[in-house]
Amino acid sequence: MKKLLLTLAACALSVAGTLAADNTRTIKTDVPARPAGQQDMIEFAAAPMETVRVGVVGLGMRGPGAVERMLEIPGAEVTALCDIEPTRVEKAAKMVTDAGKKKPAMYSGGPEEYKKLCEDPNVDLVYVVTDWDDHVPVALYAMEHGKHAAIEVPAAHTLEQIWDLINTSERTRKHCMMLENCCYDFFELNTLYMAQQGLLGDILHGEGAYIHNLEPFWRHYHDNWRLDFNRRTRGDVYATHGLGPVAQVMDIHRGDNFTTLVAMDTKAATGPEIWEKQEGEKPASFANGDHTMSMLRTKNGRTVLVEHDVMNPRPYSRMYQITGTKGFANKYPTEGYAFEKGQISSSEMPDHENLSGHEFMTDAQVEALLKDYTHPLITEIGEKAKEVGGHGGMDYIMDYRLIYCLRNGLPLDMDVYDLAEWCAVAPLSKISLENGSAPVEFPDFTRGGLDKVKGYKHHYPAK
Repeated sequence: MKKLLLTLAACALSVAGTLAADNTRTIKTDVPARPAGQQDMIEFAAAPMETVRVGVVGLGMRGPGAVERMLEIPGAEVTALCDIEPTRVEKAAKMVTDAGKKKPAMYSGGPEEYKKLCEDPNVDLVYVVTDWDDHVPVALYAMEHGKHAAIEVPAAHTLEQIWDLINTSERTRKHCMMLENCCYDFFELNTLYMAQQGLLGDILHGEGAYIHNLEPFWRHYHDNWRLDFNRRTRGDVYATHGLGPVAQVMDIHRGDNFTTLVAMDTKAATGPEIWEKQEGEKPASFANGDHTMSMLRTKNGRTVLVEHDVMNPRPYSRMYQITGTKGFANKYPTEGYAFEKGQISSSEMPDHENLSGHEFMTDAQVEALLKDYTHPLITEIGEKAKEVGGHGGMDYIMDYRLIYCLRNGLPLDMDVYDLAEWCAVAPLSKISLENGSAPVEFPDFTRGGLDKVKGYKHHYPAK
């Protein structure tokens, strides 16, 4: 009997070992060969242009704000507008003429009017602010017709779309940038600067999220498109707000890179209830769980946690957090910094000798810290950004930098591979979830260029 029990125990261990092996098997993702004649867009800089002529496609919730900001940016000119609804185009055009600018070309009335804007010879940059399903078609058509493309988040949703954007950008030699405004929030910029100066030590872990109860906003999305997207799509469909700033701190594809992702989600509970309330009938199915969590690992042994929940009654949070060996930064729900004793030496900082990693710095200490560690972009245009606005000014800084880099013939702050890596969380998390939370491999979207550049930076003209 004892021998039988030992045999059964051994079999159980063998089965457990097999299951463990199966559960840790990484799902591979294909990297298509680069088409002949193409080269990567790493550090790509287009010819400088004195004036950047901007065409805005999509004038619903986000588009009008983009038009307003462009009117405040030196060297930007809004020359064309497009939306399926004519009244929106008319209102946006009036914003331009009220500012004393020339009336832009107006395209509206049909689902393919954007093509006319992309073909317009008076447009250099197509600024895409449509519903998510139309992001990629508009951007591809823009690049095919000689325009740079800037796409609202999330720029793409599938690996196929991501590769289409990469290949088109490489082939046409046109910029394709995702408009990730959270990379320009003041706290995130200052934290990036501190990390670049070594203040946080070796970066170990980051966290980011989009936790935002959208109940007051669902009805404002044309034809309920955003809720419908969650109804039919599983995974973290909106990861880039939280992930983008963390990726910049970690120098992703500039010395480090994401290697694997593991995702988990809750059941869909509140989502179907919202759908029934909005549409008057229960959905036959609802793909996306209310809360999704994705864990990412990098080549250099760092980890990132990304979460998404737009259904439930939680306070807004992008969960931005950076853990380093010498310091810690956190934005939600408590904004602050913590450093180990002796990491900061400043005669102007109150009680700098008593810093402790066990607690946040005082307001007075942070004020003194920022005298030396405010990001140069904030010093340069922070006050103007606050005046113009757009999520506290970060939208203005984003658009200002886009136009500045195009005017000066510089690489953009975010390239098509940033777009790819950050957007890839959506399809990769879907793959992981549909395979029992199995690890999924991150593709090398640069196809061999992950280490061509060392360290993230904002470019400026050579002095």
